[in-house]
Amino acid sequence: MIDLGLVVNGVAIGLAVAAPIGPVNLIVIRRTLRYGPVNGFLSGGGAAAGDALFAVIAAFGITQAIDFVIRIETLLQIVGGCFLLGLGLRTWFSKPHASPADGDGNANVSAAMAAAMARVFVTTFVLTITNPATMLGFIAIFGGVAGLASAGDDYIHAATVVVAVAVGSLIWWASVSGFVSLFRHRMNDRLLGMVNHVSGGLIVIFGVVVLIRVAVTHLL
Repeated sequence: MIDLGLVVNGVAIGLAVAAPIGPVNLIVIRRTLRYGPVNGFLSGGGAAAGDALFAVIAAFGITQAIDFVIRIETLLQIVGGCFLLGLGLRTWFSKPHASPADGDGNANVSAAMAAAMARVFVTTFVLTITNPATMLGFIAIFGGVAGLASAGDDYIHAATVVVAVAVGSLIWWASVSGFVSLFRHRMNDRLLGMVNHVSGGLIVIFGVVVLIRVAVTHLL
């Protein structure tokens, strides 16, 4: 029988780890404004997949994976920081156009659009898994929330938590893309350009902060 307490806790964790404003939220907002809510939601799917992966590691207590991430934490941070810099600069210099060709992401999606969505899915997944703090945060949450600390002793309970975390994360991305889509009809080329500059600049800042934190940690 499914433990509703575990489900509620898992969904809450998924919402909690997805909600903080960061690069992925900016990507989802930007994609929703330009292409529509379905595209924005699928863009957040990569992050949900990354969250689910970390939930698997934390819920099943995969010690080897945890130790490996801890050992390469610095490398992951450097890769993630550089990835953010490149993504932010690419976003800043892109030239979006608000036109009917952008589509609403609901039907007749072109091959080019499908390929672009796949790239964004991979991008948000990489951004999630290159942040070791996310996985360590999962471990801390699983260890501190009643009913989760021993989930790894029961595969059914652990699997329930993992699925619930993924659902919670997807609920967040559906909410964000749905809310932002309400303002999409007001978008034009100038406003989309402003969105790209703001989101691109913030993503660059996130990347710089990550790299500075790595440098300071090793200097100290």
